[in-house]
Amino acid sequence: MDKGTPKAIRLQDYRPPAHLIDTVDLFVDLGEDVTTVRAVLAIRRNPARPDAAAAPLTLDGQRLDLVSVALDGRTLGAEACTVTPDHLTLADVPESFTLETVVRIRPQENTALEGLYKSSGNFCTQCEAEGFRKITYFIDRPDVMARYSTTITAEKARYPVLLSNGNLADAGDLDGGRHWARWEDPFPKPCYLFALVAGNLVHAEDHFRTASGRHVTLRIYVEPGNEDKIDHAMRSLIKSMRWDEEVYGLEYDLDIFNIVAVGDFNMGAMENKSLNVFNTKYILAKPETATDTDFLNIEAVVAHEYFHNWTGNRVTCRDWFQLSLKEGLTVFRDQEFSSDMNSRGVKRIGDVQGLRTVQFQEDAGAMAHPVRPDAYVEINNFYTPTVYNKGAEVIRMIHTLLGAEKYRKGIDLYFQRHDGQAVTCDDFVAAMADASGIDLSQFQLWYRQSGTPELDVTSDYDAAAKSFRLTVRQTVPPTPGQPVKQPMHIPLVVGLLGPDGRDLPLRLAGEAAPAGTSRILHVTAESQTFEFQDVPARPVPSLLRGFSAPVKLKSDLTDADLTFLMAHDSDAFNRWEAGQILGTRILLGLVADQQAGRPLDLPRGYVDAVATILDDAARDPAFAAQALVLPTEAYLGTQMAVVDPDAIHTVREFARKTLAAALRPRWLDLYRRNTSQEPFSVDAAAIGKRALKNLCLAYLMALEDAEVLDLCLDQYRTAQGMTDVIAALQFLSNAATPEGDAALADFYERWKGEPLVVDKWFGVQAMSHRPDTLERVTALLGHPAFEIRNPNKVYALIGGFANGNPVRFHDSTGAGYRFLADQVLRLDPMNPQVAARLMGPFSRLRRYDAARQALMKAQLERIVGTPGLSPDVYEVASKSLDAAG
Repeated sequence: MDKGTPKAIRLQDYRPPAHLIDTVDLFVDLGEDVTTVRAVLAIRRNPARPDAAAAPLTLDGQRLDLVSVALDGRTLGAEACTVTPDHLTLADVPESFTLETVVRIRPQENTALEGLYKSSGNFCTQCEAEGFRKITYFIDRPDVMARYSTTITAEKARYPVLLSNGNLADAGDLDGGRHWARWEDPFPKPCYLFALVAGNLVHAEDHFRTASGRHVTLRIYVEPGNEDKIDHAMRSLIKSMRWDEEVYGLEYDLDIFNIVAVGDFNMGAMENKSLNVFNTKYILAKPETATDTDFLNIEAVVAHEYFHNWTGNRVTCRDWFQLSLKEGLTVFRDQEFSSDMNSRGVKRIGDVQGLRTVQFQEDAGAMAHPVRPDAYVEINNFYTPTVYNKGAEVIRMIHTLLGAEKYRKGIDLYFQRHDGQAVTCDDFVAAMADASGIDLSQFQLWYRQSGTPELDVTSDYDAAAKSFRLTVRQTVPPTPGQPVKQPMHIPLVVGLLGPDGRDLPLRLAGEAAPAGTSRILHVTAESQTFEFQDVPARPVPSLLRGFSAPVKLKSDLTDADLTFLMAHDSDAFNRWEAGQILGTRILLGLVADQQAGRPLDLPRGYVDAVATILDDAARDPAFAAQALVLPTEAYLGTQMAVVDPDAIHTVREFARKTLAAALRPRWLDLYRRNTSQEPFSVDAAAIGKRALKNLCLAYLMALEDAEVLDLCLDQYRTAQGMTDVIAALQFLSNAATPEGDAALADFYERWKGEPLVVDKWFGVQAMSHRPDTLERVTALLGHPAFEIRNPNKVYALIGGFANGNPVRFHDSTGAGYRFLADQVLRLDPMNPQVAARLMGPFSRLRRYDAARQALMKAQLERIVGTPGLSPDVYEVASKSLDAAG
């Protein structure tokens, strides 16, 4: 692709559409070779654009074969229409009119999985962000909201189920073995929320009665043979509906809510109004085939998509720059739901781990962008951890700053003002500020500035005055396009622990009396000092409780302070965080020793701290399972000026082996005590015990001990559920023994009929630490179970290797980089969206040594120089090269 070809779309250039569409009547005739779509649109000029009184009507359309165009019933000739590969333009249209177009499309050939396509013989759609233009001509932007009716016609024997948005209005049979159904959605929506599904599907049905008495039918559709894997998703949906009523006062607004699970899907799921389409991995689950993580993810994703009914559908985005308006808010909502359903502390730890491992790296790379981006070439590239996860942290900070009561008032005002509208992030913040009376003007920098803020906190205790001071300095590092940043409004939640380990009452200078044991410090300047009074002895500060802001924190806490916090902090996140900070310090020190050729030695004090957690693990197994995990290789890399994947891997494996050997009896005892003989359950307590048991086995397997190998093999053979089976398989895969190879072969034979389980098998091998992993992954590309057109398979095998195996992907020969570039170029003509999503590791090339940078740069230049490259891949590759210099 010529470097000047892709055109950036900029937020500053936004203008309301020249025309609006009030109603859409679609008639979709599904065929085996060709599908015909007739669209009848009621169009009028936009009164908000008086400057566009004479503007032509321009409709978006891609890969459409135009059959006819009629305006107010009059068929238009070729001279009245201009047709290009991307648009249909009518130069002269009246103030308001009806436009009818007929197009032909070929869903069977749609490998990009955008628009209307076929998956396992079933028709389905994915229209977010810009897929509707591949179905019919339309003003394909989210601020054009219309009411839809959809009539679907298809062969009844092949496609007995016909679904679309809204309520079923009518249905019937036709001659020639065909049938039809008409769906009507009474709520205006942007076209990205349109959905259609037709196929041979079966469903489970349940019911929900809303707080106001509406009776709602709930159905989850799957392919025949998967009926036994729906129950958990249905329970999750009902819990989500009840939680949204109780916590947000939001009820469902239609008579039916449908979910369809499909095997070929680029995303996790899609919140189309009343007809959610899901990737099968986020619906199908039973203990034999799904892990605890799968069960938790299904619960969270089902909730996320249901919550979108209000935060995304009833109130939607004005433009795609506002994507976090719906996604950040809804991720925060699903996080809070999961916290209420399970362990709040463990959930928060997991969310922060994901943020640091993925989003912080994005902030530090070539694709760094604000929560509300300023520009994009391809919108699919901005469905990112920054928009979703950092966006959720921005909502969490608003919740923290306002408090639960005022936050709820802000949400209520937001819906009161904007129900049925397409709005902006500024509109959301304005509702929060107006409802609470709190000034959020500086806080809005979180939407406009990219990068991860850094806080440096130092402390000072005056024994005579009994005062304790915290001095906080903030910096926001430069990022591409934003070299200079303004200070942010950062809510820093702190507590102070006395010598007995208890929280002290907190009174800031100038206050008459203490106000609780946790306080929000409003960090708004480059440097500020906060003074606490009536502090009887030097305390240990607990900083950034609950991870109250998405920042990097440095402090003058000593190793002894961190050990104290690990034992006593009342904040579960900070108790875990203290151990992570201590572990990171120690491991990075060992990395320096490794690089300098010095012998490695794990401090005895750290071993003792881990032993203390082991001895106390029975009190909260789920928390202990988190607290005992060493900082990951990816996270350690984010803490280094120049990432050294080999040294990090060597040091972390050394630490694991040392801890395993020093505490072997404790690991074995804890493993056995958490090996349950009770009936299998996926409740929070059982999940926590399994997590702790498998963590113990992971440490023990580092010893390469025959007794432990037998223990692992026994777990693989006799485990009740997939959680324990896949954990054992992972450890055996890393062991590089004949027993491990035999287990991998056996696992495939047992589960080759379950596509989602086979994806786990691919992932285990892709993330193995064995030296021959790349050769094995390359061979698996030719395995009969691998399908390059299926995103789940691609993410499991290729993505698993590139994103989940730093030491093997970043091999100093550059073989991993060549492999990834080969797969990106192979995928790009078929599915540009998936190809671009594999490119993440290349966007961070400047974090590595000069030799690795040069090797990555060579592959990026090869990608950029490929003729016909998609805008999706071109944008990531070119920005990565620009950042490399």
